[in-house]
Amino acid sequence: MFRSVIAMATIALTAGVSEATVVTKVVDYEFDGTKLKGFLAYDDALKGKQPGVLVVHEWWGLDDYAKGRCKQLAELGYVAFAADMYGEGKTVDHPTDAGKMAGMVRENIKVWRGRAEAGLKQLKAQPNVDGDKLAAIGYCFGGSTCLQLAYSGADLKAVATFHAALPTPTEAEAKAIKPKLLVCHGEADGFISADSIKAFRAALDKAGTKYEFISYKDVVHSFTVPGADKHKIKGLKYDKAADEDSWKRMRALFKDTLGK
Repeated sequence: MFRSVIAMATIALTAGVSEATVVTKVVDYEFDGTKLKGFLAYDDALKGKQPGVLVVHEWWGLDDYAKGRCKQLAELGYVAFAADMYGEGKTVDHPTDAGKMAGMVRENIKVWRGRAEAGLKQLKAQPNVDGDKLAAIGYCFGGSTCLQLAYSGADLKAVATFHAALPTPTEAEAKAIKPKLLVCHGEADGFISADSIKAFRAALDKAGTKYEFISYKDVVHSFTVPGADKHKIKGLKYDKAADEDSWKRMRALFKDTLGK
């Protein structure tokens, strides 16, 4: 009898609770004739429309790291879509190749912003996404890509960047920024000059942009990427404390702007 009561109580407590299952899939789309392969992740146990987060990869391409971040976001209840900025889901391992691929995209602002906008469009088109609650996050090259989206006036609630290059917006671009910005930077990052940071912040300050700039002491580039030093590039190193703190700040930003 006692066991039956326990069993019934357990059933009552778990009634209506579904086990979360993160679903992932490759999404084929294109921009200006270039075939792109994005990566979608969401929790299929959630009903109704959820906030959407665009994820933009580092200069290595849409690799397992970017996909892993999508899965993490899905576990938090967001629909996450990783955009493909290079085409055909291409990834590279050598820094020379990565620099060439990222450079080819950055040199043409129409392509750079256009591919990012195409990814955002795919995210917004998902049937389980609330199109009024969208955010974007990016790492390194991906962070600067998310800033370009913001400069273009994209309808986003929040943008979070991690060890990103910080392109200076024009006065008009700075005024066009709609989302709140979170910029997480390694104070010892030798790839981002002090002058570029100063110009970036001055432009945002002049426009009255809502942003938070976090600088982690003694932290270098790629601080959110475990095993970043495997590429044997001086100035790339994972920092657990900075990684965890920046993710925590991103979650707080999303709670404030997306309501989740």
